[in-house]
Amino acid sequence: MHSLRKTFISTAAILFAIAIGTAAYAPSGHAAPTETAKTDTRKNEDARDHFEVRSSDGTTLAVTAQGTVDAPEILLIHGLRQSHLSWVKQLSDPTLKGFRIVTFDLRGHGDSDKPAALAAYSDADKWADDVNAVISGAKLRRPVLVGWSLGGYVAGAYLRKYGGTHIAGINLVDAVTNMSPDLFTSEALGFAKSTTSHNLATRAAATADFLFTCFYQAPTPSALQQMMVINGMTSRAVYEGFLQTKTTNLEPFFAAYNGPVLLSHGIHDRLVKVAMSERIKSIHANSRLSVFDNSGHSPFYEEPARFNEELADFVKEATAK
Repeated sequence: MHSLRKTFISTAAILFAIAIGTAAYAPSGHAAPTETAKTDTRKNEDARDHFEVRSSDGTTLAVTAQGTVDAPEILLIHGLRQSHLSWVKQLSDPTLKGFRIVTFDLRGHGDSDKPAALAAYSDADKWADDVNAVISGAKLRRPVLVGWSLGGYVAGAYLRKYGGTHIAGINLVDAVTNMSPDLFTSEALGFAKSTTSHNLATRAAATADFLFTCFYQAPTPSALQQMMVINGMTSRAVYEGFLQTKTTNLEPFFAAYNGPVLLSHGIHDRLVKVAMSERIKSIHANSRLSVFDNSGHSPFYEEPARFNEELADFVKEATAK
């Protein structure tokens, strides 16, 4: 953990150097991100189909898609303050090459619209309508939903409004499915206040700490640099509004879902307790819990080889029915 914090601080130093106009600065012990690596990332991103869909309230969502249209389908739903770029290790892995993979930026995040009203994020139906708009716009027939953290809540909101008839399976990844405080760590509860502060300095520091807390294994300095920028792009209203939702428990809708559920959870998660996933397992007969021993809140990023293999197998089984 000391190494992770050191890496995080070094990355913060890189960003500070860029901000004051000394972008050539690189801290000792870490090479500056190479232009070749950055170029490769941009090429991979450019190779995907990019388009926009409009949700029920007019919010425009940025969507990407890759893979042939007749392949088994996966819809990846990222977490709070993140973006579709969170899934880079899924989008670039040959293990998942044979699938149609669609990602999008949640409302208030990334390149999607950022409504200012808190009600745009407190209403569970709006999150559900976003998923429905992406499924429709991407012409998905029967996708597997993969919901990470807040993305798990979004998947549950979809089930609540639209049901699971057209969903082949659900992979919940360190997912938020019930907002009961006892299912979150004390750190997560602290972030609920600090990252919604109207004091910019307080909110900026808390947002950086929140990102750090998402990992047990450190991302590279260049990856953290990108993540910090993406986190900073997220509208303050997102979390502030989300915390005001009256739809706090989506467990009944996962319990009523007839399809298979794969639960992936990092044992070192410092935000969402494993108990959250265990509750879903206890109420859904056709579910399986996979605990990742070397991951925190982001097993798809920290242990991508295992995660991708399990996801590929799960999608094949779910879509074969």
